[in-house]
Amino acid sequence: MALEFYGKDDTSKNQGSPAVFVDRATNELIFQGWSETDAAVLAEISSHSRTASDESSVRLPARMKPAILKALEALDGDAPDQREV
Repeated sequence: MALEFYGKDDTSKNQGSPAVFVDRATNELIFQGWSETDAAVLAEISSHSRTASDESSVRLPARMKPAILKALEALDGDAPDQREV
């Protein structure tokens, strides 16, 4: 697997999630975040898009935008490698 790390939320406890990755084998984004468990939120999501048995909804703070944008730009080939080390 060819995962590339693009950033994490440095304000998270124990420097854990959330985090943003690119899977180069599939050209997809992978988000590590907090599992959404609020029934009202999950119902709202389901009213727009059914959640399949192999899917889940995760929550990331808006402050993760720079890492998400870097990962998207990398997939589009619009930016040089900007992965975090």
